[in-house]
Amino acid sequence: MAVDSALSSPLGPPACEKDAKALQFIEETTRNADAVQERVLSEILSRNANTEYLKRFNLNGANDRESFKSKLPMITYEDLQPEIQRIANGDRSPILSAHPISEFLTSSGTSAGERKLMPTIQEELDRRQLLYSLLMPVMNLYVPGLDKGKGLYFLFVKSETKTPGGLLARPVLTSYYKSEHFKTRPYDPYNVYTSPNEAILCPDSFQSMYTQMLCGLIQRKQVLRLGAVFASGLLRAIRFLQLNWAQLAHDLQTGSLNQKVTDPGLKQHMDQVLKPDPELAELISQECSKENWEGILTRIWPNTKYLDVIVTGAMAQYIPTLDYYSGGLPLACTMYASSECYFGLNLNPMCKPSEVSYTIMPNMAYFEFLPHDPNSAGLTRDSPPKLVDLVDVEVGKEYELVISTYAGLYRYRVGDILRVTGFHNSAPQFHFVRRKNVLLSIDSDKTDEAELQKAVENASSQLLNEFNTSVVEYTSYADTKTIPGHYVIYWELLVKESANSPDEEVLSQCCLAMEESLNSVYRQGRVADHSIGPLEIRVVQNGTFEELMDYAISRGASINQYKVPRCVNFTPIMELLDSRVVSTHFSPALPHWTPERRR
Repeated sequence: MAVDSALSSPLGPPACEKDAKALQFIEETTRNADAVQERVLSEILSRNANTEYLKRFNLNGANDRESFKSKLPMITYEDLQPEIQRIANGDRSPILSAHPISEFLTSSGTSAGERKLMPTIQEELDRRQLLYSLLMPVMNLYVPGLDKGKGLYFLFVKSETKTPGGLLARPVLTSYYKSEHFKTRPYDPYNVYTSPNEAILCPDSFQSMYTQMLCGLIQRKQVLRLGAVFASGLLRAIRFLQLNWAQLAHDLQTGSLNQKVTDPGLKQHMDQVLKPDPELAELISQECSKENWEGILTRIWPNTKYLDVIVTGAMAQYIPTLDYYSGGLPLACTMYASSECYFGLNLNPMCKPSEVSYTIMPNMAYFEFLPHDPNSAGLTRDSPPKLVDLVDVEVGKEYELVISTYAGLYRYRVGDILRVTGFHNSAPQFHFVRRKNVLLSIDSDKTDEAELQKAVENASSQLLNEFNTSVVEYTSYADTKTIPGHYVIYWELLVKESANSPDEEVLSQCCLAMEESLNSVYRQGRVADHSIGPLEIRVVQNGTFEELMDYAISRGASINQYKVPRCVNFTPIMELLDSRVVSTHFSPALPHWTPERRR
């Protein structure tokens, strides 16, 4: 379609007039980022002026930045728990928001134990929908012809719970998929899914995955992009195909649906689309019965142009496995969001995963940034934090994200550490560094998620690559039962040539290689203080982390939001992992450490 040149965008030539308007919105909003932020804060404070929370801090109806910054403290979830509990128990007075709390959005609960309940209001769905509507217009700048086919996306809902006061509590994606915004979305040729709503909305994860996979196979030639929310979700789908391809091929051969699919709406839909196709059944059987699954995604879905999955942060460790199964297809990370708020999007979605930067959209919430110094001891009462506004962050510096939302979070610490990589117009772009929480600590050592991931990657690249073996999943815990305590790392390996698998000596060297990658405080504890014992790797059998995920889902985790916890300490999970250990290995020597001058 020819597009009016007046609507062309600095981001690139839009694919259609609708895209042109979306790109124009991005340009205008980011060009006027500070004015938009000022308006957003004014709206949030004005509409919520009579809430119990804002009255507590004597704002007296003020809606300017100066009053806001001088009177409202920075808070964490723990600070808000009493108010959230009251709302959950049925208190409908305006505690945090003047607008009624419509439901609670639950965090994945895998980062720090118990799931958090984030209050939200009905109109937040409009804001989330707005951000979603910007993703394809940006993607169309980089990948032409997406209106000529479909997307095979593995999307799932979680059955919701109710709080004592009767409000729904469910993951943000379940809320979105069950909303009219999603269920009655207008037809958009650039955003057609192979999965029917009936499959996405089916609460039984097996039936949902099975029929989504079956629909994806039936429409295999039309599939132009494959995706899930997180990289781990797409790998779960691949694993599902490995376990169920024979039954799927049988359904395709006979045109009859697996009897395990019992959902009436789903059965009715599948009756319309499932017809006998012996040729397709033969192809699936032929490809999936091969021992080598390298490039399986493009062998089954040959027209796929990219994978749409989040591979930033802790998800980066899945990149080699995705490359293996996809034959190196590009990985697109499109947006940055959480249960608390949707933040922004990637304006260069086809960049390398290590170069992903998200542009914060200033209309989504009021954003502030707490300068993050990895070496500082933390905040003290003597040195109150100076929060930086959105447009005033500095390139190269790291910040902790602090948000104020229309739904009633004020100066709330999200816990994400971001590094500024640049600006689009006056809106900053951020690389997601990590979650703030420390993972492992035995003594005075503190190992975070990024450091542990780097240690796993270093050991894998230095020692496992020559054996054509990779670490597909890992988790850890600080074993303090031994004296001294030591780090235990669980590894699930993908051994591509069983005749050339790494032996005991190699895996012991992996332990040492990991220790060499850890910080100097850890190595001092090992070498000088003898406060930390040798690092241990426990290799678990294939499929163990799949069982871990099934267990988490059975306890209420969301299949969409599930992330493998990088540190575990819950006894049933430890017992599950330990029951699947096939070999254990310890660091055979001390890592390198020399005394450093203390400041």
